[in-house]
Formats: sequence, structure tokens, C-alpha cells
Amino acid sequence: MTGRDALLFLAVAALIAGTGVMQSWNSALFILNYGLISAIMALGVNMQWGYAGLFNVGVMGFTALGGLGAILVAMPPVREAWAAGGLGVLGGLAIGLGVIAGAIWLWRKLPRGRLRGLALVGWLIAGFFVYRAVFDPAVDAIESVNPAATGYLGGMGLPVLLGWPVGALLAAGAAWIIGKTALGLRSDYLAIATLGIAEIIIAILKNEDWLSRGVKNVIGVPRPVPYEVDLQQNPDFIALADRMGMEVVTASTIAVKLAYAGLFAVVLVLLIWLTQAALNSPWGRMMRAIRDNEIAAEAMGKDVKARHLQVFILGSAICGLAGAMMVTYDSQLVPSAYQPLRFTFLIWVMVIVGGSGNNFGAVLGGFLIWFLWVQVEPAGTAFMTFVTSGMAEGSALKEHLMDSVAHMRLLTMGVVLLVVLRFFPRGLIPER
Repeated sequence: MTGRDALLFLAVAALIAGTGVMQSWNSALFILNYGLISAIMALGVNMQWGYAGLFNVGVMGFTALGGLGAILVAMPPVREAWAAGGLGVLGGLAIGLGVIAGAIWLWRKLPRGRLRGLALVGWLIAGFFVYRAVFDPAVDAIESVNPAATGYLGGMGLPVLLGWPVGALLAAGAAWIIGKTALGLRSDYLAIATLGIAEIIIAILKNEDWLSRGVKNVIGVPRPVPYEVDLQQNPDFIALADRMGMEVVTASTIAVKLAYAGLFAVVLVLLIWLTQAALNSPWGRMMRAIRDNEIAAEAMGKDVKARHLQVFILGSAICGLAGAMMVTYDSQLVPSAYQPLRFTFLIWVMVIVGGSGNNFGAVLGGFLIWFLWVQVEPAGTAFMTFVTSGMAEGSALKEHLMDSVAHMRLLTMGVVLLVVLRFFPRGLIPER
């Protein structure tokens, strides 16, 4: 990292510190923590696009799977729901996997022709009805168990930090399935496929209440750090807050966010070290050679599709890890909150603005774009209030200008992207 790169990071740090001075340190730490999570997501996308040129527009789906992993690990099991239909759900899922495996076996073993087609269709139809006959009653029984508070199977009740690697593994598993079928497609078709699959994942999370409570959301996810209420009742912490001249409530909130920031920073630093080592290794040089000229790489004996699958899985796993971290920070899973604008488009803006192919650039873009995403709307409100201060109340122009504040985020992201592409076409910290 050069001196110019360090100055860019210092400038972003100054923006976050300025938020603490001008607004509040709670706001600054909120930006910092989500900036750390966003930087990790940007690292995952940068591995796929910057290393291998894979155009993945399904970041949202992998992030949501990471959040689901945290829920499945950390939330306590709902024993009544397991007793009502747990075995039925597991049996139904086993039947579904068996039907898929049987269909693959028939396709491979039977000779090509009408018989194979008829056998395959008959097998799938019969398997579907058997699957639904076992699965549906079990789901109805689970979702009827105290639906206002639970209505799902819950998790394993393990420490939530274990949910982070599990979330990464869930995203990696989905990436393997997607990659085996879609990585042979042209880049634009790959983008369409990954976007569609991400929407399917979100639709499943919204509608399968037995798994994630659907749109009723999972709340109260256990934390890896102390609760504010516990700190507010701790005599030592109260004494510390008094010595610092802070209110106990404010001090406890800041302490919890600092603890999260420490955890997230450790993960980010570890990932930067690993991704830099991978980028500078023979594997990284091979990936960039494949990205720049697939035909030449194939001529040299490289298995391009296998390497693409490898980096696609690794990048998706990092996005899943970030999704698990985000659910842990929010202490809730809200499937309806996963929108392409926030969890796909914005992450791509971070990578492009920061500099694709450069891990430090992706991290810088994560912090900078998230800061702008949070601060543009309040800044726009203040600016429009100042501009319209001399206008008469009820003025159509004043109302129009004030209503336009809601669109300042999108306008700013577009302007920033255009300016960076015009003056820094390879990003603020380009690939070297």
C-alpha cells in the first residue's frame, strides 16, 4: 500500500471521526461497524470479479444465507415445534433429496430416448407427491406452535460466533450448486442466473416460516458481546462512566459498539491477510491470467471452469460470513430487508469505486460508499432546508425540493460512480 493509499484511508477515517464530533459517537460507530461488514462483502465480490472476472449479481442471496446460518446455530431450539413436526420435515427433505438423486441416476443409466424421458417424468411426479404428503403436514404442525412468538424449529442454541463460519459454509454450498450449473454461461447470462437465484433464496426465507419465521422475522439473536442493560447495572462500569463524565446509557451503547468493532476488525484484518496472500501466490497469478485471456490459459492446460468454481465459492463464502456478522450485530433476521439495491448494487459500487482487483481498494470503497449512503440523506435534508428557508410555506417548489431529499442517496451514488469512472477508471486504488 502506497502513501497515497494511506492518505485515502486517513481521509475516510477523518470523515467517520468527524461524524463523531459533529453528530454523535454512536452514529460514528454505527457507520464504522457497518463499514467493516460492507468492506468484507466487497472483498468477497472483489475475489470473484477482480480476480476472475465473474459477474455475480446474486450477492444478496449469499448474504441472506449467511444470516440464516447464524440463526440456525445461535437461536434456541423450539422443542414443541420439533415434537410436532421436526421428524416429518427432516423426512420430507430426505425424500426430496432422494427424488433428485434418483432422477440423476435414471438420466445417466437409461439409454437416450422416449423411455428415459417418460421414466424421468413419472419418477419426478410420483416423488413430488410423496414429498408433499410427508412435508406439508409437518410444516403445518410446526407453524401452528405459538405462531406469534415462534412457529419455527429454531436453532441449535450454540454460541453465535459459531454461526459465522456456518453462514459462510451455507453460502459456499449454494455457490457450489449454482456454479456447477451456471459458470459455463457467458458473463451476462451468469449475471441473470445469479440474480434470479438470489431472488429465489429470499423468496424461500420469506415464505418458509418453519425455517426462518418468514416475514414475522427472527428477533433476539444472542450476542457475542455484553448487553447494554447488563453494563448499566454493573457497578464497575457505572464508576468508569462517571470518571469519563458520560451518561451510563450512552457509555454502555458505545462500549457494546466498540466491542463489535473489535470483533469485526479482527475478521477483516485476517481476511485481508489471506486474500493478499492468495492474490500474490501462484494461484492468484493463475486466476488473473485466466481472467485476462481464458483461451490462452486453457491452451496452457488450466481447467478454467474448475478455477472459476473455486473462486466463486470462496467469494460467496466471504459474503455469507459478512451476512452472519450483520445478523449478529442487528440481533435479528429480517428477510424482507434483503433488497438488491442495498446488498448487490451498493456492494458493486464499493468494488468499482475502490478499485476492482485490489483488496485494499475494495475495503476503502466499502467504508467510503457506506459513509456516503448513511450521511447523504441527512446532509441533503439540511441543504434543502437551507435552500428553501426563504420560500413561502405551501410553495409547490419548496414541497418538490423537500420531497426530492428521499432520492439523494441514489443520485449521489450515481454521481460518485460517474465521477470515479471518468477520472479514476480503475478505481481510487487500482490493481497493481
